[in-house]
Amino acid sequence: MSKPDEQQQIELEAAAFRRLVAHLRERSDVQNIDMMNLAGFCRNCLSNWYLEAADKAGLEVTRDESRERIYGMPYEEWKALHQKEASEAQKADFERNKPKE
Repeated sequence: MSKPDEQQQIELEAAAFRRLVAHLRERSDVQNIDMMNLAGFCRNCLSNWYLEAADKAGLEVTRDESRERIYGMPYEEWKALHQKEASEAQKADFERNKPKE
């Protein structure tokens, strides 16, 4: 098996990113706080990373646009449809696990 060249590597990484985003859209039952507590990142993190990459590339992308790219709809709409109030246990886990500054 040969190693991918630089362009192929970029294409593979882009395909994996698109699949991750599609998977997260399919799993709207998974709450962002659960993702943060288990993996240390969530959909908002992905949208922030997308926004940072756009900025580095000199592209004008807004926070709302980057979130819509990840969520597949405006963020406020996604929240209204899918986001539930975090439990006290989820909030405690989040506080315990968040990075120390």
